[in-house]
Amino acid sequence: MDKNKSIDRMKELIEILNDAGKAYYQENRELMSNFEYDRLYDELLELEKETGTILSLSPTQKVGYQVLSELPKEAHETPMLSLDKTKDVEALEDWLGDQKGLLSWKMDGLTIVLTYENGALTKAVTRGNGEIGEVITGNARVFANVPLSIPYKGQLVLRGEAVIRYSDFNRINQEIEDAQARYKNPRNLCSGSVRQLNSQITAQRNVRFLAFALVRAEGVDFSNSRKNQMEWLVSQGFETVEYREVTKDNLADAVNWFSQTINSNDTPSDGLVLLFDDIAYGDSLGRTAKFPRNSIAFKWADEVRETTLKYIEWSPSRTGLINPVAIFEPVELEGTTVSRASVHNVSILESLALGDGDKITVYKANMIIPQIGDNLTRSGVTHIPEECPVCNGPTEIRKVGDVKSLYCINPDCEAKRIKSFTLLVSRDALNIDGLSEATLEKFIAAGFIHEYADIFHLDRYREAIVEMEGFGEKSYENLQESIKKASHTTLPRVIYGLGIAGIGLANAKVLCRQFGYDFEAMRHGDFESLIAADGIGGVLAQAWMDYFGDPKKNEMVDRLLSELTIRQEAVATEGGRFAGMTFVITGSVEHFANRKELQAAIEAEGGKATGTVSAKTTYLINNDTTSNSSKNKKARELNIPILSEEQFLQMLKGDEYAH
Repeated sequence: MDKNKSIDRMKELIEILNDAGKAYYQENRELMSNFEYDRLYDELLELEKETGTILSLSPTQKVGYQVLSELPKEAHETPMLSLDKTKDVEALEDWLGDQKGLLSWKMDGLTIVLTYENGALTKAVTRGNGEIGEVITGNARVFANVPLSIPYKGQLVLRGEAVIRYSDFNRINQEIEDAQARYKNPRNLCSGSVRQLNSQITAQRNVRFLAFALVRAEGVDFSNSRKNQMEWLVSQGFETVEYREVTKDNLADAVNWFSQTINSNDTPSDGLVLLFDDIAYGDSLGRTAKFPRNSIAFKWADEVRETTLKYIEWSPSRTGLINPVAIFEPVELEGTTVSRASVHNVSILESLALGDGDKITVYKANMIIPQIGDNLTRSGVTHIPEECPVCNGPTEIRKVGDVKSLYCINPDCEAKRIKSFTLLVSRDALNIDGLSEATLEKFIAAGFIHEYADIFHLDRYREAIVEMEGFGEKSYENLQESIKKASHTTLPRVIYGLGIAGIGLANAKVLCRQFGYDFEAMRHGDFESLIAADGIGGVLAQAWMDYFGDPKKNEMVDRLLSELTIRQEAVATEGGRFAGMTFVITGSVEHFANRKELQAAIEAEGGKATGTVSAKTTYLINNDTTSNSSKNKKARELNIPILSEEQFLQMLKGDEYAH
């Protein structure tokens, strides 16, 4: 097997085995037999021996978490300099000249230096101030993808960026109830995660390391090529930053490719880096007091447009913070139309002296987030509301450090419940298209929505809604159609949408099955009957009883239920024929109305339906059993049977499916 393919397979096995181990030891669930676990474990062990590489978090290694009182400091052998910058592609072309170069992302994380001795990771140090960094070796050992052992036995020193991907950043933030406590951006979260005193916390954050420079590898001939260095690092088990090989002739096209890709790139980036491929040539150029001369950073020139500020909209949040948002005449920026930008706080509003009708310039920070660049007329701030636009309660300006912000001080302000409405209309709850959090904020601010049931009476405000920015007759009709469709739903979706602490959709389904889909029995369930449900412990049971012990919440839920038609679910029999089985459904269905109906049939017989094929999957259902879709391929790799609906229906009737 190709070495790179072997390492990819190792990563896959580590994920599968760690999932199985967590389920068995922490959740008292068994995802696979001991025989199957041992088979996969032995395969991983053999691949580690074959490649000479051991990746972090491998179950073949005993992970010992490290707790420190403080991070030790260490000076770098050579200073880690910043890069000179340009926003001009022609300047990049002139800089590259007739040389070949590597153009890569300039990643927005924390730079780390790793050292390996005799094939083992011995030290990891942050960039720090460029002269002195902090030693974070214990934390680097639990990064999601750092090799702990590599086949090369000489001294290896390399540099790379520790990053937290946007997908992981969003997942971590979603788990934090208090919006004020959420992390502002992936870079801040990464920096805090890398520099933790307890490496167990680092491990939970899924920090990744992407190599971008090889400093030293004694005795290895790279034929004077940085590209060869990068390819060699991959062969040792490292992930490298994504790059393109460029010359002066194709550099502009490569820059354009990166600019088109940045919006969908999961790794945070704030520009590009261009590096000479010729190692000797780059080193011969030396350095200035500030910058090395073998590489240069590229920042996209911000596309700036002039427009007119219409007014400042004050947008309340569930924490009481009221954010000023600039609403301006629509302009085209980076290929999209924008008409609003957050001003963030009162201090920035005052520093820009923003007033209605001012001429302003706007741009997109990092080509993504609309920002106000300058106020050309500076008429001055004329109105900071003394009343909350939602509840009409009093506001106050609070100063934290040098920053002034506006807050609603009414503890019962409706805006503070925006999060609960957002959950109720989300995909796994009532699934109402057209009610984004921003739209809900507008409707709450306008007084259209005060409690859950009000969502089903927005027709009372039809004229006002169609006049709102971003709405019109078509949008309003689509919203009403979506609300009508959402009124026919299932009990687990409703339970999940109520936002009871710890009760996700899976737990909601478990509780519904436990109580035979009898909502009255569920809401009056006592502690013993609740914890009898699979996966419901004392904490969740108490949260459930606390919620339904509140008369106001019960009245609110009753009014919501009066607007809904709850579809009757088939009640699963004890020990259903699919108990312990996990199904994945893909492709179109023919015998069921939709995939959800097929999923309900599986769950009624005690099975589970998930979206991803893994070692946990018992069967994949796909009417095109011979296709080369990604899920079919994955199922074949893992020896998971692929069923057509006809074969599934045979199983449902009790006929054995022979495979």
